[in-house]
Amino acid sequence: MTTREALACELTEARDRTLRLVAFDDAELRRQYDPLMSPLVWDLAHIGQQEELWLLRGGNPDRPGLLPPQVDQLYDAFVHSRASRADLPLLPPTDARNYCATVRGKVLDALDALPDGHPDAFTFGLVVSHENQHDETMLQALSLRSGAPLLDRGTSLPPGRPQTAGTSVRVPAGEFVLGVDAVTEPYSLDNERPAHVVDVPAFRIGRVPVTNAEWRQFVDDGGYHRRQWWSDAGWAHRRQAGLTAPLYWNGDGSRTRFGYVEEIPGEEPVQHVTYYEAEAYAAWAGARLPTEVEWEKACAWDPETNSRRRYPWGATEPTAEVANLGGRALRPAPVGAYPQSASAYGAEQMLGDVWEWTSSPLRPWPGFTPMVYERYSQPFFDGTGTGEYRVLRGGSWAVAPNILRPSFRNWDHPIRRQIFSGVRLAWDDVGAPPACGGPLTRRVDGYV
Repeated sequence: MTTREALACELTEARDRTLRLVAFDDAELRRQYDPLMSPLVWDLAHIGQQEELWLLRGGNPDRPGLLPPQVDQLYDAFVHSRASRADLPLLPPTDARNYCATVRGKVLDALDALPDGHPDAFTFGLVVSHENQHDETMLQALSLRSGAPLLDRGTSLPPGRPQTAGTSVRVPAGEFVLGVDAVTEPYSLDNERPAHVVDVPAFRIGRVPVTNAEWRQFVDDGGYHRRQWWSDAGWAHRRQAGLTAPLYWNGDGSRTRFGYVEEIPGEEPVQHVTYYEAEAYAAWAGARLPTEVEWEKACAWDPETNSRRRYPWGATEPTAEVANLGGRALRPAPVGAYPQSASAYGAEQMLGDVWEWTSSPLRPWPGFTPMVYERYSQPFFDGTGTGEYRVLRGGSWAVAPNILRPSFRNWDHPIRRQIFSGVRLAWDDVGAPPACGGPLTRRVDGYV
């Protein structure tokens, strides 16, 4: 398959998913489920507007497009906050669909005329990534929606394997290559580049993410009401927001997601927790959150070959046998479901299921160069004055498999939890398995 053919397939797959997520009546698409999220019809037209901007207008917003300027600017995410978008004179759903279809037809014509291997292929890949990221955002919005379900219960997932709570794997000290370059990952984004060597002290990292059953012990032990586990900022937010459990958990041991009330599956990775909750849980468990550098080394580095693996398990593309991706399941897989997903160090399920909070603020790698979309990363870097962001790694069940890499960096405010966010613990290492502190040591046999 040529590069052009592959990009055409990826554009089509992304659009098919988008259209499934907006296959509802006009009133539903105009509805704003929460001020944190846009109405679905805004996301739909924004996907088309950005595709037109980058692939038909050369990234120049002053170049005339298919929409009148006063309509085009409605879909500038830097001008209109999510909370305000429901009040904008947005395109009606039928017009938004027709606009996206017209743009896509012209884009496919332009792609067909593009010489294979042309550098503009990167911009097509950027548009694929952008649409897939907005599809995940729309799933976040749909999970916040109240009322009868719009989506089905999702596809089935493989069963998990019993895991001893808190089991970790050791990552020895040493250098590794952090980040990637265009040669090895041509569609990687600017904040993933350039590849460079860093030296990392030895550490331990959880074999699998923290589960709902483990989090329940934190709740039952009064973790949300004991100041000792929380940072100052975390405690202030916990009190102000009234946090007592992960988002969607009900007081009777059930949860409500996508309109369904169900028992909370104990073996499933916990999701919908803030950075502050993740930080407090880690302190309670006698652990900490990994840095994103530690996370990437545990995920991608192969000490036997002294080189990066393209994926934790090796060079083969993600499949349903190694990762829960693509959004069809609508939930994380139980821990232990993907033994073949293990990294060289033995960490499992590092891609898919839940985004994993790290302790790292978003910063550029040395030698950072903005890509064609200069506002993708730069406005959010630590120290830019736009607010504090923490990095999440690993992707979630909602991420498209063709846009995810061990080097992929996501970020959000530490108070956000509508995202499909979870936790993987880490520990400093002094040459022997850590003696874990915190209540979990007393509550779970075999915690090591």
